[in-house]
Amino acid sequence: MKHIIPALIFGVMSCSAAAQETNNLELIKRGEYLARMGDCVACHTSKGGTPFAGGLPMATPIGTIYSTNITPDKETGIGDYSFEDFDKAVRQGIAKNGQTLYPAMPYPSYAVVTEDDMRALYAYFIQGVPAIKQENKETEIIWPLSMRWPLSIWRGLFAPDVVSPIKTPESIGNEDAILARGRYLVEGLGHCGACHTPRSITMQEKALNESEGSEFLSGSDAPIDGWIATNLRGDKRTGLGSWSEKELTDFLRTGRNDRTAVFGGMTDVVEHSLQYLTPEDATAIARYLKSLPAKDPTEQTFETDETVAKALWKGDDSKKGAALYVDNCAACHRTDGSGYTRFFPELKGNPTLLSDDATSLIHIVLTGDTLPGVKGAPTSITMPPFGWRLNDQQVTDVVNFIRTSWGNNAPEISAADVKDVRDNEEIIPDSKLLGSEDVSKLIVK
Repeated sequence: MKHIIPALIFGVMSCSAAAQETNNLELIKRGEYLARMGDCVACHTSKGGTPFAGGLPMATPIGTIYSTNITPDKETGIGDYSFEDFDKAVRQGIAKNGQTLYPAMPYPSYAVVTEDDMRALYAYFIQGVPAIKQENKETEIIWPLSMRWPLSIWRGLFAPDVVSPIKTPESIGNEDAILARGRYLVEGLGHCGACHTPRSITMQEKALNESEGSEFLSGSDAPIDGWIATNLRGDKRTGLGSWSEKELTDFLRTGRNDRTAVFGGMTDVVEHSLQYLTPEDATAIARYLKSLPAKDPTEQTFETDETVAKALWKGDDSKKGAALYVDNCAACHRTDGSGYTRFFPELKGNPTLLSDDATSLIHIVLTGDTLPGVKGAPTSITMPPFGWRLNDQQVTDVVNFIRTSWGNNAPEISAADVKDVRDNEEIIPDSKLLGSEDVSKLIVK
C-alpha cells in the first residue's frame, strides 16, 4: 500500500504536466493563427530575409522606418520581454524602453485585441518562433519628428485606450455572433483600416471603426507603395455593394472570385495571411464588411454599356486607345471587358478601375503582377509588364480606354500621370520591373 500512494501521486503529476504541455502547444498554435491573421510577417521580414527578424524599409511621408526584430532573441529581439512588455508594445505602442513606437505599427487598431488573444500571440512569438540575432536598423526620419517624445503626444491624442470589445454569443444581444466576430477581426488584428481608411494631415486614420463615421474603410486617399487601397464599404460602383457575401469570402481566402483577382499590395496579404483563414472567420469578415453602408448612398449601380464591345466585335477600333487594348489586353480581358472567371479580372464595372485615382491601374500596366497559387486555388495568375513596350502616351490611351468603356465612366488621366508613376523610385525601384523583350533583362520577382 505504501508504494501505491506515491505512484498515484506521480501519475497525477504526470497527467497534470502532460495536460499543461498540451494546453501550451494549443496556445502556441492559436497564437500562430492569430499572427497570420495580423500578417505580422509582412512588415517584420525584409525582402529575402528571415521571417520576423525585421529590417523591412517602410517609406512614409516623414522618412523611412525599418521594422524591428520580433524573434525571441534576447539581445536584438523580444526574448527578454515579459507578457506585460509585449502587451504594452502591441496594444499601446510603448516599447520596453519606454519610447513610443511609430504608428507604422498599427497599435491604434491592436488596442481592441483581447488579452486572451494577446497571451496566445506572446506564447507563439516567445516559444514558437526561432530566435534570430539580427541588429535593428535606425530609422531615417526627418527632424524634429526623429525625436520620439512628440510621438507620445500623438499617441495620447489619437491612439484609443486599450479595450477588449469582442462580444460573446451570450452578450451580443441582438447582434449576429458571426457579425460580431467579423467586426473584431476587421477592426483589430486584421487592421484593415490601416490601408483602407483615409488619413488626416496628422497621419491618424480618420475613423477607427464604423461608429466614428463613414470614412472608415472608404479607401485610401493616397497611394500606398504605388497602389490605391479600395473602398470596402457598400458603395454600388466604387465599393463592395454589388458583391455577395460568398464572392467576398472566396476573394479573401483565395485572392480571386468570379469577378476579379487580387493584385498589388493585397497580393501579399492573401499569400501570407488571408489564405489561412478558417472558413468561419472568412465568412465573419465578409459578413461584417457587407454590413457597412455606402459612404455615398446616392451612387448608382453599375450598368453595362455594350457600345464599345459591339464596335470591337465588328472590327471598329476607332475609339482612342482601342487598338492598343486589342493588341495588348484583349487576349486575357476580352473585347467586352468581361475577362475569364477566376483567372483574368473583369474590367467592366471593376470598382478598382472606377476610383478617381488611377495609380493602381497605371502601375499594373507598367509592371504587371503575379498572384501566386494559394490554398484552394493552386494556379498562379500573372499579368506581364508593358512598361517596356508602351510609352507614356500609349499607357495613357489604353488606361483611359479601359476607364471609359463598357459602362465605366472614371475620369481620364494624362501622360504626366503615367510619367509620375514610371519615374517614382518608391513605386518602381528597378527599371527591370518594366519588362523587356530581351529575356536576359527580365527581373525575377
